[in-house]
Amino acid sequence: MGSMVTVPGTRGEMPVYLARPEGEGPWPGVVIVHDASGMGTDLRGQAEWLAGAGYLTAAPDLYYWGRRAACMFRFLREAPLGDVDAVRDHLAGRTDCSGRIGVIGFCMGGGFALMLAPGHGYSVASVNYGALLPGVADPALEQACPIVGSYGGRDYLLRGAAERLRRTLTAGGVDHDVKEYPDAGHGFLNDHAKDDVPVPMRIIAGLTGTRFHDVSARDARERILTFFARHLRQDG
Repeated sequence: MGSMVTVPGTRGEMPVYLARPEGEGPWPGVVIVHDASGMGTDLRGQAEWLAGAGYLTAAPDLYYWGRRAACMFRFLREAPLGDVDAVRDHLAGRTDCSGRIGVIGFCMGGGFALMLAPGHGYSVASVNYGALLPGVADPALEQACPIVGSYGGRDYLLRGAAERLRRTLTAGGVDHDVKEYPDAGHGFLNDHAKDDVPVPMRIIAGLTGTRFHDVSARDARERILTFFARHLRQDG
């Protein structure tokens, strides 16, 4: 099981769920950028999954400085890349981290993973139903680290996003694995506990078809781990 640590953020001490693999390190690191729901059972579960695969995993609560609604508004207005980079720096400075670090994000966190892929010191990025955010032009991604992307064919919020990302990365010569799952909708890798999601967000999820899809999630996780192993492990 993981434990909570604190990392100095841009607005004070930031809680971070840290999950360590079994055995002795050093291990490659992974930073998780959560979706709109923030810190909860699903985020900790994602960290435990990656730790079980041999990655020192840090999942920050990026809503640490205020109410969820206010923090979410800031997310959409100005991505908190400084906070995410602070977590990356924390991992890089640990003796149990190899220094090779990846980033994985979900939904709006997937959008941030795209923003972090070029020029932020990551060796690999996993983008899950994340779209390019304002201020990030397609050409910027031509300088990105390798990217593994997963999207749902029934995600009506992000029609065409997978193909657009694939074309951009191909044009830039960026190593990538981008796949769209025809039976999955938005959020298919996130299995949130009901109490972790506010009622308004549950209503929106129902209207947009946002839900966990087990078959697609299992395949996406296998692809993510294969891609991470190639780019994060010293012998990969």
